[in-house]
Parts: sequence; C-alpha cells; structure tokens
Amino acid sequence: MRAFIAIDLPEPIHAALSQHQAAFRAACPDARWTRPEGIHLTLKFLGEISDAQVKQVSEALAALGGFPAFSVQVEGFGFFPDARRPRVFWAGLEAPPALAELTDRVEAAMERIGFPREQRSFTPHLTLARFKVPRPQPALQSLLPREAPDLGRFEVSEFFLFESRLSPHGAQYLKVMRFPR
Repeated sequence: MRAFIAIDLPEPIHAALSQHQAAFRAACPDARWTRPEGIHLTLKFLGEISDAQVKQVSEALAALGGFPAFSVQVEGFGFFPDARRPRVFWAGLEAPPALAELTDRVEAAMERIGFPREQRSFTPHLTLARFKVPRPQPALQSLLPREAPDLGRFEVSEFFLFESRLSPHGAQYLKVMRFPR
C-alpha cells in the first residue's frame, strides 16, 4: 500500500481551508487542488510499502511512546519553493518545538527500519494545491491577503499511519493505525 504518517485536522480547520480554496480555485483552475477533507499535516511520506513493512512501521511508531500535546496555529499562505517557480501552494503553520521534535522522532524510528531520512529540513505546512508546471501564478497571488489570515488553531494529541489510494478523482486517505500521545 502507499503510505504516510500524518496529523489529521479537525473539521473547523478543514472548513476554513475549504472556504479559502473555493476563492482561490477560480484564479488558478489548472492547479491540482487538494480535496479539503484530505488536507493533513505530513510527518513522513513512506511510499509503497508491503504488508510486512506496515507491521514494522506500526510497531516502530507504537514503540515511540507518548508525546506532549501541543497547539498549532494555521495562518497565511505561500509557495514552495517560491512564488517565481511554485510547485506547491500551502497554508502555513505556527507550531511549538514539540512538532519538530515529534517529526524528528518519527524520522529516526523510520530510519531504523530502513526508510531514508528526509534530506530537506522540516517545514510544517498544509498542501492546498500542486502545479504541474512551475511558473508564476499572478492571479492567485493577487488574491492573497497582505496580512496572514488566522485560519484556526487545533491541538495535536495523536497522529496516524495513513493509506493513500490514488484514483482519477484524487487521492483518498484511510487511517490504518492511530498513535495517541
């Protein structure tokens, strides 16, 4: 199965992101927009894994033990790598060091069972859209507010191993296992 480890978002955050996406879509119809209900905070993408690896991953994540709950603020929008040649349009996150620490613990656990560590530094974000061709998006940029809007705050007290099922209608994400704090 195609798998990743992520934090799910509460419904009010999904709703706020959905409202903003609706306004942005008309300005950029050629982007591949993430379905609002599928937006999540990725901690580690694993890719295609076997049933045996699902068991290994689950055991390694369960062995991490607890983590302190923390709050994350969703605010603002941006582009990766930048607005001149964007590949991803995202909503930003303001998070305490506990999020980076959790991500590092997940990375270390996955590295111990054979998944390479991510080479890029962790930049917490929520992917709203992807661009096939990295070129400026002036119509989308013109809609971005001058000041980062407050899109809500949520508490993180669990994360999940997800399965990603790809289809012509977009990816569907299924929770395979829950890891509480």
